[in-house]
Amino acid sequence: MSDTVESAEQVSAEGSRELKRSLARALRAQKMRALAMIAPLLLFILVTFIAPIADMLFRSVENEIVSETLPLTVDALDDWSYASGEAPSETVFAAFYYDMFVASELKEHTRLGSRLNYETTGISSLFRKSGRRVERFDTDIYADQFKALDPAWVKPATWVALSEALDDDPEALPETAGALAGFERMVEADGDTLAETKPADILFTALYRDLAAGANGPEGDLAPMFAQAKSAVGSFKNVSIRDQFTDIDKGWLDPEVWGTIKAYAPTVTPGYFLTAVDYKLSPAGIVPQPDDQAIYLKLFWRTLVMSLTITVSCILLGYPVAYLLANLPMRTSNLLMILVLLPFWTSLLVRTSAWKVLLQNQGVINDILVWAHIISEDGRLALINNQTGTIIAMTHILLPFMILPMYSVMQTIPPAYMRAAKSLGATDWTAFWRVYFPQSVPGIGAGSILVFILAIGYYITPELVGGTTGTFISNRIAYHISSSLNWGLGAALGTILLAAVMLLYWAYDKIVGIDNVKLG
Repeated sequence: MSDTVESAEQVSAEGSRELKRSLARALRAQKMRALAMIAPLLLFILVTFIAPIADMLFRSVENEIVSETLPLTVDALDDWSYASGEAPSETVFAAFYYDMFVASELKEHTRLGSRLNYETTGISSLFRKSGRRVERFDTDIYADQFKALDPAWVKPATWVALSEALDDDPEALPETAGALAGFERMVEADGDTLAETKPADILFTALYRDLAAGANGPEGDLAPMFAQAKSAVGSFKNVSIRDQFTDIDKGWLDPEVWGTIKAYAPTVTPGYFLTAVDYKLSPAGIVPQPDDQAIYLKLFWRTLVMSLTITVSCILLGYPVAYLLANLPMRTSNLLMILVLLPFWTSLLVRTSAWKVLLQNQGVINDILVWAHIISEDGRLALINNQTGTIIAMTHILLPFMILPMYSVMQTIPPAYMRAAKSLGATDWTAFWRVYFPQSVPGIGAGSILVFILAIGYYITPELVGGTTGTFISNRIAYHISSSLNWGLGAALGTILLAAVMLLYWAYDKIVGIDNVKLG
């Protein structure tokens, strides 16, 4: 009997485990189906929302252009200090010559000059002038002297063999190894090979400097040539690379230029974010921007204040309209709703241009006020190209976005609540304030978030009617993205704006509660 009971219990336990496994498989299959259904939406959000934000965050700190374009110069500058107050040594100028020769051939020097010009004015012109003339340096005397010593030096096969030897022992000829690596990159970019290309002057310059500094060269088949060259370089004519650059422009003797290159050599930089908060990463360290250039914190503050002002204006103007829409008879309410939606059927540029006509000094509003003797001819109001114009135009444009959420919430408030309050002795105002208004607050919250987020990122309307005092930080972001092409600073400003919005959203959630925001 006991054996039968135990057998029954085992069968029951096995059946229970099998049931659990079946349920788990069914649950997994259900989750996979659900994931497959939302996968297109997730992919769309990833491509159109997450990826652009990630790219913006990367661009706000990315700074690989300096180290990629001037790798030898960056390494050479490690031994130079901006605090010395003097330009770098001949060694740094030689490394810069090798880098600039390759960069000018690849057309990279102008882009680098434009990047560094954001930090120190005038660097861009230095790079452009030097890029045009670096190939005409007097360093060709080294190629002539090596050729006179042994014609094999100007044959590509010699440099192919030297490249293979330096791959194993780059310290045998450190400057030559660096110059040869850059030359090979240049040759490959042109679709050629080292074996088919005439050696450039930078290779002979680097070779002379290495041998003159006491290097012996790599061992192997080329050793006799290096032994002969080392014994002869002491009698070679030489030129100063530093003098070659200063003949182009005396600006190359300015420590500020080299300090800027060194300060922005790292591949990741806080420079864009510092500029976005009115500071600067200078050769001397982090310093405040000059007063005439410290504009971004003011713009951030102006953007927040004006966005809040526009939001409050939309609440004050939109609440009565939403109340009427929700409480008037359906026929009248539908007619008013058409008027509310009418701006959506009109181009944004048309509406903004209309406000320019209305608000200008000789515009319709000022003409009416003068005609009505409310103001004098000489006392016309300045309503355009300032903050007033921006607030008026944007309030009009964003007002429907406030009315619609409030209307959808007010529609759900039963009219019987107000009648019940009045039947209990409440006045019209008391019934509205104590009964109706608290129930409409979720609509105000939804409309406020919608209007504020839209306002803080607007740039077309402020650009057209804001002048110099009514523009937003978004106008500077658009300028850097489309005009100055300083994408790093534009990305940093956008990142700070995004962080500010998220912080305000968090504060709103803590104070009001995002769960209390409803759309009906």
